[in-house]
Amino acid sequence: MSRGKNRKPATYGDIEQLPVGWVGEIVDDSLYASPRPAYGHLRAAARLTSLLAHPFELSHEGPGSWWFLVEPELHLARDVVVPDVAGWRRERLPEPPDPELPWISTAPDWLCEVLSPSTRSLDRVRKMPLYFREGVASMWLIDPVRQSLEVYRRGTTSWVRSQLFTGNVTVNAEPFEVLPLDLGLLWTPRMGGTVQP
Repeated sequence: MSRGKNRKPATYGDIEQLPVGWVGEIVDDSLYASPRPAYGHLRAAARLTSLLAHPFELSHEGPGSWWFLVEPELHLARDVVVPDVAGWRRERLPEPPDPELPWISTAPDWLCEVLSPSTRSLDRVRKMPLYFREGVASMWLIDPVRQSLEVYRRGTTSWVRSQLFTGNVTVNAEPFEVLPLDLGLLWTPRMGGTVQP
């Protein structure tokens, strides 16, 4: 749901009025409400977080230097957004976010949106420019149905897609290119128990 041009700007109170289980976001003064995501979406986000957090946040032997959160509520100027996964470099955010606050006001260095039919347009058309405006350095779009990963980096005035991967491939995707990432681990197995290319 979004508000028409003649309505007053959406507020956090509008998000609080949403039914239980709905995710509310405010982008350009409009409220967007989405149902909880489907299994394939949740699986891709959870597995991606696990694959990145172990070497980049939790391991004492890996490359380290990151904080990761699943579905953080970001308050960026007047906008409220909830990316699927977000990461902050420790050089910019030396300590993890305040555990008592339900939101973060520091834009991440990297984030990932997992595309769903109900959020695909919002993620691409509304949120990508917002993330660029707020200084996010790189972002990923994962489509669990198409089994694809799009990697974007900041250009001079907008995002530039630097990499595109599909299927069951092992990739080195920026900004985590030091880690080979098996995309097949993100996809939901098809009927018969195997992931299809």
